[in-house]
Formats: sequence, structure tokens, C-alpha cells
Amino acid sequence: MKIAIRYFTKSKKGNTAKLAGAVSAALGTEALDVSHDLAEKADRLFLINAMYAADIDKEVVRFLERNKDMIGEIVNMNTSASGASTLKAVKKAADALGIAVNEKEFHCAASWIFINKGLPSEDDFKRAGNFAVGLAG
Repeated sequence: MKIAIRYFTKSKKGNTAKLAGAVSAALGTEALDVSHDLAEKADRLFLINAMYAADIDKEVVRFLERNKDMIGEIVNMNTSASGASTLKAVKKAADALGIAVNEKEFHCAASWIFINKGLPSEDDFKRAGNFAVGLAG
């Protein structure tokens, strides 16, 4: 199975990028930001993102639009200070483009200002890697 990892973050804290790094290390596949289009078709795309203003960022949607014919299935992974998942927003964007989305997702809390200080934790990153390995196969 051919897999790819793409992520998007605006944060200077780097929680989403760290999550992408943990998935990359677990799968042995390079994680690139969404400015990098897919070079070949991915059976499974691990899309790592975060919630911004109660939605996914438009850069994530643009990446999906540009690469819709190169994605077999999306596995959504995200961090959020609010506790909200991005799965519904990713699924809405993917459905409009005819891209399948796996019903399983990984989601963990992230720090923002004074909320969820110290999160995601090293345990969260380990769980993210294990989750990805379980679906890479």
C-alpha cells in the first residue's frame, strides 16, 4: 500500500508539525506540508491538520482540490485546543471532490494560550504513531 503524509499548521507552537513528525517516524515516510503536491497516487493519505475558526484552513481544501485524483483515501488526524475534531470538515471537503475518508481518526488536545498546557504530550505522539501504523497496512 502506498502511503503519504501531509500536514498544515499556522501555529508557531508546532503541535501539528510535531504530530506529523511522530507519524512520519512511525511509518518511515516523509511528512510534508500541504504546499507539496503528491508526486504519485497514494492509496492512503494521512492528513494532519488543526481546527481554525471552527473549520479546516482553506490551504487544506486547496491541497485536496489539486490532488483529488491522486488520493485513494484520507485518514484524518488533528489537534485542537477546543476539543473539536476536524473530521466532519475534512469529510465535507473530500465528499465534494469524490475522495473517500476513513471513518477512523486520531484526535488529541493541544495547548493554546492557557488552555491544555503541555499538550499534546509525548504519550499523545506515541499514540498517534501507533494509530498510523495500525492503518498503514
